[in-house]
Amino acid sequence: MARHLITSAIPYINGIKHLGNLVGSQLPSDLFARYMRARGHEVMFICATDEHGTPAELAAAKAGKPVEDYCREMHETQAEIARGFRLSFDHFGRSSSDRNTVLTQYFARVLGEQGLIEEKSEKLFYSVDDGRFLPDRYIEGTCPNCGYEKARGDQCENCTKQLDPTDLINPRSAVSGSTNLELRETKHLFLRQKTLREDIRTWIKSKADWPVLTTSIALKWLDDGDGLQDRGITRDLYWGVPAQFEGAPWTGMEGKVFYVWFDAPIEYIGATAEWADANGLDDSAWQRWWRTDKGAEDVTYTEFMGKDNVPFHTLSFPATLIGVNRAGGEQWKMVDYIKSFNYLNYDGGQFSTSQGRGVFMDQALSILPADYWRWWLLSHAPESSDSEFTWENFQTSVNKDLADVLGNFVSRITKFCRSKFGEALPEGGSWGEREDALIAELSTRLAAYESFMEAKEVRKAATELRAIWVAGNEYLQSVGPWTVFKTDPAQAAAQTRLALNLMRLYAILSEPFIPDAAGLILAALKTEDRSWPTDIRAALTHLPAGHAFETPEVLFRKIADEEREEWQKRFSGVRS
Repeated sequence: MARHLITSAIPYINGIKHLGNLVGSQLPSDLFARYMRARGHEVMFICATDEHGTPAELAAAKAGKPVEDYCREMHETQAEIARGFRLSFDHFGRSSSDRNTVLTQYFARVLGEQGLIEEKSEKLFYSVDDGRFLPDRYIEGTCPNCGYEKARGDQCENCTKQLDPTDLINPRSAVSGSTNLELRETKHLFLRQKTLREDIRTWIKSKADWPVLTTSIALKWLDDGDGLQDRGITRDLYWGVPAQFEGAPWTGMEGKVFYVWFDAPIEYIGATAEWADANGLDDSAWQRWWRTDKGAEDVTYTEFMGKDNVPFHTLSFPATLIGVNRAGGEQWKMVDYIKSFNYLNYDGGQFSTSQGRGVFMDQALSILPADYWRWWLLSHAPESSDSEFTWENFQTSVNKDLADVLGNFVSRITKFCRSKFGEALPEGGSWGEREDALIAELSTRLAAYESFMEAKEVRKAATELRAIWVAGNEYLQSVGPWTVFKTDPAQAAAQTRLALNLMRLYAILSEPFIPDAAGLILAALKTEDRSWPTDIRAALTHLPAGHAFETPEVLFRKIADEEREEWQKRFSGVRS
């Protein structure tokens, strides 16, 4: 049994996320976690809300609430939506937790003692009208790289280029919109990433199995222009981890907090510690996942994230860990594999909160159950390039894949068995060439499915799973037990018994993609045995003759044209 530490990109607290955010990190990480658990491995699946920084302060101000109250409420909202999508986190933490505060300050202290943090005076924008220094995300302007007019002061979300506020063209305050800005001198802490550049490069180069998307983004940041630069890790904000604390190897940082991209990745560790606390466990329980000197040397650590997050997880967070590990003694686990994703676009454009364009996670669950969305998003995951959500494609996929293929198979065989043999697996008959051919095909496809899942090739795994479903329908159509029954009831019984066992196999294999439907199938078959198949022939005889079952309700209903048209209009962003 292997041990797998799995993390998803940590979503910002400032509002409910759209389907593109979901498929870019949380959903594929859940798929992988569920699969690894199904294979019998020990899994620690961690996520949290990213609650510090300017997005939280701005969103709280807009909502007219204290930032602490806003974050607490939005954490529960995001946690509830995650449960709605059946995201199986072992713990969904908060970056504002005491655990994360202690860990962040500890890492900062060690880095400072290693000479990897230095104080610098710099000129930052001061808003005369707002009466305050403006941290990077409090400033908007035009990106000098791509011309996007709403780039933030730390990164352009359009081209993903990391920025400094002074890089922006026509900068303005994100608080008031004021352009009455002055550059004034202030002091901040900087992580000396430049001194760690070759260590990071060597580490990245050692990851020969990483996706091209991941390594290409990381190496671009290392090599383009002047290469990796030192990064400011404090900001002039109220809300965050205080940068001045007992034992800090610096002074004069009162009123400043650590930059959100310094403390947020540390929350992966903090959230695991929160998990231990919530379960009444001591520190060794979480350290065995994160400290290689405390038992984490055999852990495989996999991160899932959108391409815009890659620079921080291949450069900045690794710089923190490499620097801390240099101190000797305790050794912290670094990521083994980063699965990155391109963007999911929406119906010819982009998702837009301000314009009401696109489907957001809470809206999706108000329309259809989670499995409908999970299947489409995972089977269309933007792995090799950006992909696009269209209502026509969604309708077709749900109706054909879920309703016509899987749902139809379950409905046909259970209703046929009930009508001819009753609600128990019938006895009699034997297998022949067609059954042997099915077993051979399923064995080949199962091996391919497992290979794709282990390689985190999400779309290929979905394609193989659908082909496994199709094989069952083709078998039923080929042997036609409803026709065979007229002349050879015993043989029809054997075919029906195999097909009902195939239902159980489908539930087990499909659970990582569509957990609710898998649960309904197993409940209908009155079995809780979810053991992963190691032999298809044995799996197709697992439930014996006489085993009772129930005929389930329709697993998946079809989406009508009228519904599709109404949803397309509702989420178009077009105001009447």
